[in-house]
Amino acid sequence: MYLEFVLGLKSINYYLLLPLINFTSLNIKNHSIIALGYFLIIAFLGMILRLFHVIDVPIDFKHIVHAHSHIALLGWVYTALTTFIYYIYLRKKPISKGYRKLFWFTQFTLIGMLISFPITGYAFFSILFSTLFLFASYWFFWFVNKHISLTQKASNSFRLVKAGLWFMVISSLGPWALGIIMNTLGGASIWYRISIYFYLHFQYNGWFIVALFGIYFYILEQHNIVISKKLFNKFYWLLLVSVVLTFSLSVLWTKPHNSFYILSSIGAFLQFVSFWYFIKLIRSTKIGLIFSKQLLNLLILSCFLFMIKIIFQFIGSFQIIADDIAINLDVVIGYLHWTFLGVVSIPLFIFLYYFKLIRLPKKVMALYIIGFFLTEVLIFYKGYIQWKKESLSENFDLYLAIASFFLLISIVLIFWAQLKISLFKIKKPSKIT
Repeated sequence: MYLEFVLGLKSINYYLLLPLINFTSLNIKNHSIIALGYFLIIAFLGMILRLFHVIDVPIDFKHIVHAHSHIALLGWVYTALTTFIYYIYLRKKPISKGYRKLFWFTQFTLIGMLISFPITGYAFFSILFSTLFLFASYWFFWFVNKHISLTQKASNSFRLVKAGLWFMVISSLGPWALGIIMNTLGGASIWYRISIYFYLHFQYNGWFIVALFGIYFYILEQHNIVISKKLFNKFYWLLLVSVVLTFSLSVLWTKPHNSFYILSSIGAFLQFVSFWYFIKLIRSTKIGLIFSKQLLNLLILSCFLFMIKIIFQFIGSFQIIADDIAINLDVVIGYLHWTFLGVVSIPLFIFLYYFKLIRLPKKVMALYIIGFFLTEVLIFYKGYIQWKKESLSENFDLYLAIASFFLLISIVLIFWAQLKISLFKIKKPSKIT
C-alpha cells in the first residue's frame, strides 16, 4: 500500500515509460530526464513534509526527511552533474558501454535508497545502498580521470570540474566517519553532527558549485573565448581556498576557539574576492552572444543568489550571529534551500537547456522562481519570528505548504514538458517558449 501511494503504481502505464528506461542504449537526454524525475520526487516528498504540520500524515516524518535529503543531493544534482561531465568531455570516446554500466549501477543504489529510507529510515538496507553509492561515485571519479585527454585536462573548465570531483571524494569522509563515531562515541557526540556537516559542506560548496563553474567555463571555451590566465588563476585558487576555510562555519555551533571564527570570516571574504574576479572575467566576454536573453537573465539571477549566499556566510561567521543561528533550525533550512533550490538548481536548469538536454518553458521557470522566493521568505520569516520569540500566525504552515505547492507544480510541468517530447515525439523548440 505504501509503495502504491508514493510511486503511484496503479496509475502508471508502463509501456509509456519504456522509451525512458532503456538499459541497452546510451541516451544522455533520457539521463537528464531521469535526473529531473528525482527532482520531481523530492519536490513531492518536500510537499509531504510541509503537510505534516497541516494535516495528519500516516508516515514517519524522519524517514521522509532522510529520503528527501539523500535523493535531493544524490539523485537530482549528482545525476545531472555527472551527465554533464560525461556529455561535454567523454561522449565522443568509445566508452559508452562502460559508462552505461556505471550509470545504471548508480541508479540501482539511488532507487534502493528511495525505497528503503521512507520505509526503514537509517537501517541496514538504506545504509547498504548509501555505501554502494559511495563506491559508484568513486567509480565515476576513476572513470573520468582514466578517459579524459591531456588536452582536456589542461583546460580551465576541467581544472574546476576535477577540483569539484576531488571535493566530492573528500566529502565522503563524513559518511565513513559516521560509522566509526556511532560505534565509539555515539550519536550524541558533537563529532556525529560535524561529520554530517562536513559531508554537506563539501558537497554543496565544493563538488556542486565548483563543478558548475567548470561547466560555465567549458561553454566559453567552446566559443573560443580567451580569458586572462592570470585572472582565472586568481579566481580558481581563491575559490578553492575559500571552500576549505568556510568549512569552519559548520563547526561554529560548538562554540570553538576564536580562530575558527576568524577562519570563517577569511573564507567568506576570499569567496567574495573570488566571485569578484569571476564577474570581471565574464564582463570581459560577450556572453550576450552565447546565451539567449532568457538564459542570460537566469544567469544574472544565479549570480545574485550566489552573492547573497556569500553575505550569509560572512554574517554567520561572527560569534554573536553564529550562536543565534546554531539554535534556529529554520535559518539553517532556509540557507540550505537557498543554496540547493537557487544557487545550484537554477544553473543546472540553465545548462541542461543550453546543451539541449531538456525543454525549459519560460512561464514554468517563472513559476519555479516565484515558488522559490515565496518559500524562502516564509522560512526565513519563521526563523526571524523565533529569534524575536514571538508567535506565528496559526495559518503559517498552511501558507508555507501553498508556497511549496508552487514549486511542486513548476517541477511537474518541467518534467511533463520532457515527457511530451520523449513519449509523443513533439518537436523540440529552438528557444525557450
